[in-house]
Amino acid sequence: MLQINIMKNRSSIRNFLLLSIGIIILINILSNRFFARLDFTADQRYTLSKATKDILSGLSDPVTITAYFSEDLPPDIAKTRRDFKELLIEYNQRSSGMVVYEFVNPNENEEQEKKAMQSGIQPVMINMRDKDQMKQQKAYLGAVIQMGEKRETIPFMQPGAAMEYALSSGIKKLSVNEKTSIGFIHGHGEPGLAEMQQANNSLSVLYNTQEVTLNDTAPISSNFKTIALVNPTDSFPEAHLRQLDDFLSRGGNLFIAYNRVKGDLSTAQGQLTQTGIESWLSKKGINIESNFIVDASCGSVTVRQQQGMFNFQNNIAFPYFPLINTFENHPAVKGLESVMFQFAAPISFSGDTGIQFTPLARTSAKTGTIPAPTYFNIQKQWTQADFPMSKLAVAAVFSGKISGTNPSKMILISNGNFAINGEGQKEMQLPPDNVNLLVNGIDWLSDETGLIDLRTKGVSTRPLDQVEDSTKTLLKYLNFLLPVLLIVIYGFVRMQMKNNQKVRRMQEDFS
Repeated sequence: MLQINIMKNRSSIRNFLLLSIGIIILINILSNRFFARLDFTADQRYTLSKATKDILSGLSDPVTITAYFSEDLPPDIAKTRRDFKELLIEYNQRSSGMVVYEFVNPNENEEQEKKAMQSGIQPVMINMRDKDQMKQQKAYLGAVIQMGEKRETIPFMQPGAAMEYALSSGIKKLSVNEKTSIGFIHGHGEPGLAEMQQANNSLSVLYNTQEVTLNDTAPISSNFKTIALVNPTDSFPEAHLRQLDDFLSRGGNLFIAYNRVKGDLSTAQGQLTQTGIESWLSKKGINIESNFIVDASCGSVTVRQQQGMFNFQNNIAFPYFPLINTFENHPAVKGLESVMFQFAAPISFSGDTGIQFTPLARTSAKTGTIPAPTYFNIQKQWTQADFPMSKLAVAAVFSGKISGTNPSKMILISNGNFAINGEGQKEMQLPPDNVNLLVNGIDWLSDETGLIDLRTKGVSTRPLDQVEDSTKTLLKYLNFLLPVLLIVIYGFVRMQMKNNQKVRRMQEDFS
């Protein structure tokens, strides 16, 4: 009887092993043909958006994506390659094979490396540990999207960046036949498009951007779906303001970024700006107040100080540079985390119900205002009493019958230079969200593809210094103890099963 039981147990184990191996093989075969994953992230980071699905389903020509990614990279960077490949697999399936891809390792040979660089993909140097020594290695993390004779290059896929936006916008740029036109008003001291290169490069994916000079008699062309007015410094003739009204009355959309107050750090003076835009807005019940915003959450200025015989530079918090990180749940600002304004004024609305006022961005819970003109005391010791206000609007949407009887939309931001990065030797690199605020706003006014939701769809910055101490402690101990607890629970369950099995074997009727 014992021998028969042993043979039965061996047969059961053999059958179990064969069945397990068969299931594993079947899962691997199916995984090569079908791709699925569960997405539990808060922003659905690993789920394709409706905009992407629409773009893929509407493809009339095949798209080839050549991904130039190095191999044997550190884990945090290798994850970018893995995520990108999984995204391409999903693109291939969603497009019914219209999107095909291949991965190339440029580090394998000089020919592949030369080909990658000729395609516009530049290597970056990363630090790697090899045999307890640190060394630098060239790494490639880019891709080339090709449709027929047209191609678009993603020169570098920043780890944690919005991969879906880079891919979908690249495919959209190649597949679109006619782009919507966006006009940037010129002639009143506004910066040219060359001085907003970062924003212009992002907008050029979906739009034709061009500078527009207002005419005293000819109306703004109906070819423009949206007109942008960024940082005007000279006065507007009444005829030009009437052109703006006429454009809005025909259902056009307007984006305004305007400095009602301005500061000169070289003279430490803050002044009001008078161009006529403020009075034009005021007639509609839209007010940009003549006060400087000061905020406890702010940027800093570099001040040269002397101590004894030594000169040194010191960064001092400057509340006149509010750091905006409170954004409403609106597509025009969705996904934004932090935007730096150099001087701003509060926005309010006192018009009638024909216009809907929707704040987009606000200051922090500790803010205040100082009337203009004013003197900037860099050495001032700020206290809580200087910030008696809370969450003042610095960006807003106005929609409805802004001018005339046709509905239109307007976005107003009370800072004009947040997206200007200069030209030539004065050019500087702006924080991504400064650019995204302008581009997202124009996208919301102009675009109907839904790609606006993807631009900021990436890894969010959630620093631990913004988490409560109790939550930090809980996360720390949970991260350390949870694996140990799971092992202990598994061991206890395993031991209990063994004991139960031993008890059953000791019973007389066990066979």
